[in-house]
Amino acid sequence: MRKHTSALVRVLAIGASAAALMVGVSGCASSSKLPPAPIVASTATYAYLVGPGDTLNITVWRNPELSLTVPVRPDGKVSAPLVDELVAQGKTSSEIARDVEKALSKFVRDPVVTVIVTNFVGPYSEQIRVVGEATKPQFLPYKQKMTVMDVMIAVGGLTDFADGNKATIVRASEANKRYSVRLQDLVKRGDISANVEMLPGDILIIPQGWF
Repeated sequence: MRKHTSALVRVLAIGASAAALMVGVSGCASSSKLPPAPIVASTATYAYLVGPGDTLNITVWRNPELSLTVPVRPDGKVSAPLVDELVAQGKTSSEIARDVEKALSKFVRDPVVTVIVTNFVGPYSEQIRVVGEATKPQFLPYKQKMTVMDVMIAVGGLTDFADGNKATIVRASEANKRYSVRLQDLVKRGDISANVEMLPGDILIIPQGWF
C-alpha cells in the first residue's frame, strides 16, 4: 500500500511540475507578442555622423600643403596641419569643415575647406548591431534606407539553429521599444512583405529555436 501511495505522490508531483512549466511557457509566449516593425522607418532628413574609424579627406582650397587624408582616432578626434585636437565624432562632414575653417582662420585668410568621409564606420550610437543566431554576428554602419534584408546579407543569413520568426528589433531611437520581425519568412521563404527598414542604433536579436 505504501508503494502505491509513494508512486501516486511522484506522479502527482511530476504532473504539477509539468503544469507549472506549461504555465511559464504560455506566459513567456504571451509576453513575447510584440508589434511588427514598421515597413518604412527612415526619414529624408537623415545626415551621416562621423565616428571613430572613419577616414576624412580634408581639402583646403588653394592650400595643398594643408590638405590631407586623416583617420578619426578612437577618442573621436582628428589632428591636421595648424589644427590640433579637433572633435569629429558625432558631427556631419559639413560641420567638421566649418570647424576646420574656424581653426585655420587664425593663420590663413578666408580658408575654404571641404571634408569628404571615406571608410564609413560611424559613431557607436548609430551602428546596427546583430546578435544571436546570425552566421556572422557583428556591427554594421547605418546607411539611409537600409533594410533588414541588407543586414541579413551582410551577416551571412541565419544559422541552422535560428528561430528567425521570433527575432526582435530593439529601437534605440524610440526608447528601446521592441518590434517583431519575420526573418525566417524573409530569408528562407522569400517573403518580401517581411522586409522592414532599419534605423540608426537598432539592435537585431535572433533567438535560438527549440527543437
